[in-house]
Amino acid sequence: MQYVDVACRLLLLTVFALALASKVIGRTAWTEFVESVRAMRVVGNGATTTVAVATAAAEGLVVVLAATPLPWAGPSAFVVAAGLMICLTAAVVMVVRRGVATPCRCFGGSSTPLGPQHVVRNVLLLAVALLGLASTVTHQPADLVLGALVGVFGAVAGLLMARWDDLVLLLRG
Repeated sequence: MQYVDVACRLLLLTVFALALASKVIGRTAWTEFVESVRAMRVVGNGATTTVAVATAAAEGLVVVLAATPLPWAGPSAFVVAAGLMICLTAAVVMVVRRGVATPCRCFGGSSTPLGPQHVVRNVLLLAVALLGLASTVTHQPADLVLGALVGVFGAVAGLLMARWDDLVLLLRG
């Protein structure tokens, strides 16, 4: 299970690091993210900035915890990631049900309106967080080379998840 832990950590670390970077890379990026939260109409206008800050803080916390080599950090990263994904999935479901055509600014300047594909992505990320959490129950000695290969796999999978809109578009033709 050690290898599952490593793959899930690096996948989530990659996804949330890219998500956070796309939001805080500049004033324009941050403003666009806050405006996308407002356009979702999931919270009142007065709470929009607070929700945006909380989202970015949670993403940053996942990144830090996933990168920390302490026994409690991995499970904590998975719990925070799972909680964040539950909240984000609920928000996307609400937006899709109401038919609000607003783009997902999770990973930068996407023009793709939120839709069922974003729910699928979020559910997959939730599953990764829960699988990672389950993998932390037991620890066995790990082979360094195999651990590194699994880590690279997790990071590449994270990059693919961050480009989810492009993958969906490619597969739909």
